[in-house]
Amino acid sequence: MGNTDFDTDVLVVGLGPMGATTALALATYGVRVLAISKWNWVANRPRAHITNQRAIEILRDLGVEEDAKKYATPWDQMGDTLFTTSFAGPEVARLRTWGTGDERFGDYLRGSPCPYLDLPQPFMELVLVNHAARRGAQIAFNTEYLSSEQDEDGVTATLKDVISGTIFTRRARFLVGADGAKSRVAEEIGLPIVGEMARAGTVYAHFRADLSRYVAHRPSILYWIMNPAVGFGEIGMGLLRAVRPWYEWIAGWGFDISKGDPDLTPATALSKIRTMVGDPALDVDFISIAPWYVNRAYATHYSVGRIFCGGDAVHRHPPSSGLGSNTSMQDGFNLAWKLALVVKEQADIKLLESYSLERAPIGKQVVERANQSRIDYAPLRACFATSDQDDPVAAGLRKIKAPTAEGAVVRAALREALALKNYEFNAHGIESNQRYVSSAVIPDPDAGEEIWHRDRDLYLQPTTRPGAKLPHAWLVDRNGRRISTLDIVGKGLFTLLTGLSGQAWRVAVETVRCPCLRIVVIDEDPDAQDLYNVWHATSQIEEAGALLVRPDGYVAWRVRSPVWNAQEATALLSDALKRLGLRF
Repeated sequence: MGNTDFDTDVLVVGLGPMGATTALALATYGVRVLAISKWNWVANRPRAHITNQRAIEILRDLGVEEDAKKYATPWDQMGDTLFTTSFAGPEVARLRTWGTGDERFGDYLRGSPCPYLDLPQPFMELVLVNHAARRGAQIAFNTEYLSSEQDEDGVTATLKDVISGTIFTRRARFLVGADGAKSRVAEEIGLPIVGEMARAGTVYAHFRADLSRYVAHRPSILYWIMNPAVGFGEIGMGLLRAVRPWYEWIAGWGFDISKGDPDLTPATALSKIRTMVGDPALDVDFISIAPWYVNRAYATHYSVGRIFCGGDAVHRHPPSSGLGSNTSMQDGFNLAWKLALVVKEQADIKLLESYSLERAPIGKQVVERANQSRIDYAPLRACFATSDQDDPVAAGLRKIKAPTAEGAVVRAALREALALKNYEFNAHGIESNQRYVSSAVIPDPDAGEEIWHRDRDLYLQPTTRPGAKLPHAWLVDRNGRRISTLDIVGKGLFTLLTGLSGQAWRVAVETVRCPCLRIVVIDEDPDAQDLYNVWHATSQIEEAGALLVRPDGYVAWRVRSPVWNAQEATALLSDALKRLGLRF
């Protein structure tokens, strides 16, 4: 496609995790992109922060993982989550979270080359936007999206410079609406939204105070305060979240939305924080105090014509389970490579239909999971609850510490309630067991239905079935350094993986001459040596079989049996590429 009459190839509205990821990926792939935000800079509040392994894998593929680590709280300081009466008071229980526990850490290490990070949204957006601009993306802050009209060839957007008030238009081939939970783009194109908005409310007080003496020896990102004075609603507990250990914090507590707006005065917030910390003389420096409303809503479809939406525009939910920004980044990463291939005329425009088919089911799952995680606090809260109105904290402690038969029952229930919270805090499977079904995936006809050998929500199940993410396995590069299988795919290209005896596939790739396809022969390529002898078992194919991996690291097609004849390999590969809508 030529550049005639188009100001840019893709216009991205919004520079949150989804929009900024989309802009960075498109710029990295050499696509002209204009990304706008009506605000004058990146997020001004910490907002999302838990960054899971899949999101870090995206940063890794885009070449910004190490930069992100500079701004993050490292994995080993994230997970000793407390349920306590206050920072200074007696603890009720602890849970090792985000895969940091001894019994789960190995699962997470085997599943990915990347760690967890706690990376507050302002820093995440800073990394993404900075690198997008460096790679050629046009970034325009103080620019508001007003409306758009699309036709057969492109989209004409009407924008506003919020400083001067000037209204102007920009024409693009495609438009991406990443403009948040009140998305004007999603509303304008009539995306069907199912669910409920503002079903509950929370107050978040962002403040500074050095609380290291209470928590440095038991580091975590989240601390739950079991005290009715700071708890209300489904969760029924107060929250202290470490933004920058251990001097910048967010305190959170629920409020009754049926009674109108909450009390947002500093005096009330200070009282709540002092109760949560357990220090009646504590002084804090407030940064902000604001309400936040719990949503349970998702779009059943993500696009209309040449306009696509992602992130909070299409899945709106509480922060429970830490899925928000991670899912948003995955939306952007899924969409960007498809847009890039279509803009470059290396794929049919029908490829873009796979975006909604693949991501909408994930969005629904995330919304339901995040809301369920709030509900799942009820059994834990019940273990501590009493009818004592005078001193419910002391009464709750007596209840769980009673050296009686009744006390034993409560403690057993407490253990079960803590185990249930693993579905929020150690849900490796929810984060990583995504399976895509669309025209961008060619099913393996002989594979049958996938059998889950462990709890699908808790445990990652690596597989090379088409529609699943390529499993991580350590290889060795030409310099003797470890390199992941995820490092030899991606980068905006399809990759055909085979083994030393798969020489017929090399001939096939050379014959079809697809511009967005490369081949990596394990053990022949000097940067893909299977010296640990792990990949052969992990690949689930014969050495002369093949895996076709998409630019986002998901398996598009596989041939498990060996193929020795180059003509047969060429015919099979050519047919697969055509079915996927690639041009060559």
